[in-house]
Amino acid sequence: MKCTGCGSENFREVLTTNGVLIDFCDKCGGIWLDKGEIFFFTKSPSYLKFKIDQALKNPKKTDRKNPKTGGELVEISLFDGKLDIDYDIETEGIYLDKGELDSLPGFKDLKIEIKIDNKVLNPNLKNSTDENKFKSTAANKSEPKKKFRAGLSPLPSLSFISSMTFIGLYGLLGLFFVIMAQQNIIPEAGALIIFTVILFLQFLLSPFIMDFMLNWFYKCDWVGYDSLPEPQRKFIQKISAENNIKIPRMGVIRDGSPNAFTYGHTPNNARIVITSGMFDLLDDEELNGVIAHEVGHAVHWDMLLMTVLQLVPMFLYYVYRTIMDLYRRSSSRGRRGKKGGQELIVAIVAYVLYIISQYIVLYFSRVREYYADRFAGKYISPNKLASALVKIGYGLAGKKTASNEKERKTTLDAVKTMGIFDSNSARGFAMTGLGRKRPESMGGEVDKESLKGAMRWDMWNPWAKYFELHSTHPLIAKRLLALSNQSMHQGEEPYIEFNERQPESYWDEFFVDIFFYWLPYLGFFSMLGLAGLSATNGNGKLIAIGFMLWGLALFAKTWFSYKWDFFPELNIESLLKKIKVSPVRPVPVTIKGKIIGRGVPGLIWSEDFVIQDESGIIFLDYAQPLAIFNFLFGLLRAGGYEGEQVKVIGWYRRAPVPYIELKKIESQYTSSTCYVFHFKLFMSVALLIIGGVLMMVN
Repeated sequence: MKCTGCGSENFREVLTTNGVLIDFCDKCGGIWLDKGEIFFFTKSPSYLKFKIDQALKNPKKTDRKNPKTGGELVEISLFDGKLDIDYDIETEGIYLDKGELDSLPGFKDLKIEIKIDNKVLNPNLKNSTDENKFKSTAANKSEPKKKFRAGLSPLPSLSFISSMTFIGLYGLLGLFFVIMAQQNIIPEAGALIIFTVILFLQFLLSPFIMDFMLNWFYKCDWVGYDSLPEPQRKFIQKISAENNIKIPRMGVIRDGSPNAFTYGHTPNNARIVITSGMFDLLDDEELNGVIAHEVGHAVHWDMLLMTVLQLVPMFLYYVYRTIMDLYRRSSSRGRRGKKGGQELIVAIVAYVLYIISQYIVLYFSRVREYYADRFAGKYISPNKLASALVKIGYGLAGKKTASNEKERKTTLDAVKTMGIFDSNSARGFAMTGLGRKRPESMGGEVDKESLKGAMRWDMWNPWAKYFELHSTHPLIAKRLLALSNQSMHQGEEPYIEFNERQPESYWDEFFVDIFFYWLPYLGFFSMLGLAGLSATNGNGKLIAIGFMLWGLALFAKTWFSYKWDFFPELNIESLLKKIKVSPVRPVPVTIKGKIIGRGVPGLIWSEDFVIQDESGIIFLDYAQPLAIFNFLFGLLRAGGYEGEQVKVIGWYRRAPVPYIELKKIESQYTSSTCYVFHFKLFMSVALLIIGGVLMMVN
């Protein structure tokens, strides 16, 4: 990548203080901004977009080139000649020479400010080659490479963790029964016994129930072992023989989701489901790495353990709900008494133990994923599984190279995402590549700098730690580092080395996000408290104030979570580089691309989508205020968007898998609008009006 201004190859990615990656030239101080990135650096993006569109009416030819594509740049003049910039009409990228923004900070209508490590790159860039002032967040390429054959990072003992988890969970269950016995309360004993029997039957029948669901609701086909492509057929035969297990039963679903999962009781009745999206997106070795990961779950017996362990939180939650139903019924009949108080205590204990048991199960689930990854790394290069995880989990498909140009032919067509990463993090997130021939922008090598940009959120944003605590799978970045360590131990070059310096703490943004996230709940409980005081002292104005506080809180969160004034057009790769983004702190965005699959692959009423642009693939979350409208849209209208070129407008979020909450989706033939944002605004205004009316009548 050569600098547009000086022609040197000193361009490197630098992280700005607002969490945006830009390309910066050490030699001349020039900056390259990809499509739409300039709008992250101004508080008036819509005004800036208007000025750029005006300036594009009179472009001037130059001899300068796009540093990434080599395309021709034109010069456009903004703000009555106060700013001349180099612009790529095709990619909408912008090059800024050193000091080119000098006049704008004082310009009355606009301020554009790009900061790195608290230094303003314009207009006082004195010495752009001073490494002490402008340290790259990327690894210095001149540093000597680490020696391979590094020590393998130890994992917690799977047998010890399994034993302690089993003992701990069923110990909690035993403790709960002791408490119930001491309180002389074992309500609805017959119901509990029946429920226990149901849990046991569910355990025995769960693989067959899953078979039925996949057949009827997800268009699953079960294919013979001989129908697999030869590389996968030979690999599965080899790995099964070496581990003394039967060849797993293979299933597929007709959708393009690149993912895989396994289920069953024992290694000898395991089912593995693979999607055609996997064949579209991954090469043979990457796909074999994913298959080995799933076989690892069977070999370790953790499918059985997870099924048994999950019975404990299910049982405790059922007990909690049963006792609470009894408590409410006795309260409504005025027969609460002493026993009612005891029942309430037992219900609270059951719920607390349910929460504790849930986190124990989640921890065990994360540990078993590391073990499945390490198992796969023994049979295929760990780097190949790492590459597959990047393409599936982050949506960085990569560009095709000469080594992976051949067309893959297979009868396999697709599957629901469940196993290789935590799909629940993005409401059933699935990234796909529809069709049997790999799209030109998919299936090649992933750019490592783009990957580091995506990993930064996992490694630095506190929200990532929050989500991992509540997730069945470790963060993708942590799995990549573990696999890279295994590669080094096996004498290979690591897939990725993440040795970057975090430029700042992101906890301040996290606490702001948490505040706005909980603000409506605080408003609601404030309303309840003031309503109670109003009932006590007869002051009707208190409940009016409560409704107004609730309305203000809901409006404040909606204002914070839905920026609605400007939706710049960006690409998926640039979105993944954003660090200061969360479920409640969005990036308004417009994306143009092709709908290549449903959010839940194969599900005929799935209302969500997956979109692919020139840089990657990402999940689109379609939502309406009432769930019935989601169902009807998925059943009746969503199919009309599949395979179509669309324009989507919405809010990019991470939780932790990246996704876009839709505001509007448009194709050549139709369009659909989501009204969650409008509904929240309406509700906040309605609460304010109710409060105002109550204030007047009291």
